[in-house]
Amino acid sequence: MEFLMDPSIWIGLMTLVVLEIVLGIDNLVFIAILADKLPPKQRDKARLIGLSLALVMRLALLSVISWMVTLTRPLFSLWEYSFSGRDLIMLLGGIFLLFKATTELHERLENRQHDEGHGKGYASFWVVVLQIVVLDAVFSLDAVITAVGMVNHLPVMMAAVVIAMAVMLLASKPLTRFVNQHPTVVVLCLSFLLMIGLSLVAEGFGFHIPKGYLYAAIGFFQHDADSPSSPVPVPEGAFAEEERYMINGVLTLASRSLRSIMTPRGEISWVDADLSVDEIREQLLSSPHSLFPVCRGELDEIIGIVRAKEMLVALEAGEDVASLASASPAIVVPETLDPINLLGVLRRARGSFVIVTNEFGVVQGLVTPLDVLEAIAGEFPDADETPEIISDGDGWLVKGSTDLHALQQALGMDTLVDDDQDVATVAGLVIAVNGQIPRVGDVVELAPLSITIVEANDYRVDLVRIVKERQHHDDEEE
Repeated sequence: MEFLMDPSIWIGLMTLVVLEIVLGIDNLVFIAILADKLPPKQRDKARLIGLSLALVMRLALLSVISWMVTLTRPLFSLWEYSFSGRDLIMLLGGIFLLFKATTELHERLENRQHDEGHGKGYASFWVVVLQIVVLDAVFSLDAVITAVGMVNHLPVMMAAVVIAMAVMLLASKPLTRFVNQHPTVVVLCLSFLLMIGLSLVAEGFGFHIPKGYLYAAIGFFQHDADSPSSPVPVPEGAFAEEERYMINGVLTLASRSLRSIMTPRGEISWVDADLSVDEIREQLLSSPHSLFPVCRGELDEIIGIVRAKEMLVALEAGEDVASLASASPAIVVPETLDPINLLGVLRRARGSFVIVTNEFGVVQGLVTPLDVLEAIAGEFPDADETPEIISDGDGWLVKGSTDLHALQQALGMDTLVDDDQDVATVAGLVIAVNGQIPRVGDVVELAPLSITIVEANDYRVDLVRIVKERQHHDDEEE
């Protein structure tokens, strides 16, 4: 144990830990992007398995150092290039990374899911884990060869790998959450992985590109994307506040759930075919809506979708409303369908709306083309509606049914939506934080927000007032 008293051992250990973490950043980014393809409940498990396998691989490779040395010896030559085992692994890993980063970019920018038949199109757990394992092997080889070249003591190498992996395990969840809450960051990270893939291919041919250049490049692009005073020249006023709102709405649409954009069940105006002619006529004339679900006795017994004008004409002619509705059956979609695939369904609806149901066939809400537009551009209240978010000076009056994505954009925040929690509305957020349905006058603290309950009953929260705590840097700017 005398070697532990040698200062050079500790310096080498700390240096190697830092290098192992730096070399693991690209692996961590790739795992963060792949984990987002899984259902929320499986993401932590995939991250843990992926990083644990990386640790096992690195320790196993370190235990066979004599074999590792042989990987750097040339196996054959092609033209003027010599290829070792390490070169071939780097070359194949780089090609695989280029392929995966390109397909991921195509999927996210084209808003397409590989598996369009299964709700949000989540990937298979073991398919994702297998992809993580393949990249772990490539990145582990690079990290282990670096360790062998820097330190002579095997226990020091293994200790550095374990410490670095522990740091990465702690950082993986917040990094994944940050990456996937910022669509521009996802694109930048995938671009970064393209550069890493290109560098691996270059190393396979014997050309070494210092990773510092790659990290500096991605850091510059990220700063450029985040900075409000970007040096890139753009037309004056090209990105007004409304346009920024819309761009963010478009970028986040694919990650939202139907529950976050649909008109909820409690706000659906529907016609009961069992009512009298006069009652139906009075309901149609008193509502600003032009389309109605026609049901028999209750909302879950939908007969069809009919326009108000056609229904009034049928009533005047003495026709049966139920018979008229049966000629226009409703289009029904599951609540697990993602908004991008919903767009195709709305096109087939030809100006009508679609009904959203749960797994038991119970109606949860409906979605119109206007609902999708509001998710992108903000709210367009009907004649009988008040806006969901109203500024009242130093705070906001917000309906409990308001979507959290809309509230985030209105308040200039990005921390309210948590993909790991099944919360889509302000009321759901308040109840989740409070642990139960709060009473009128209760205050729920969710830094930097203070939420006061204005209207509520034993079953739901209808209206809250939100005050945003002033941040120190905001005061300095003023």
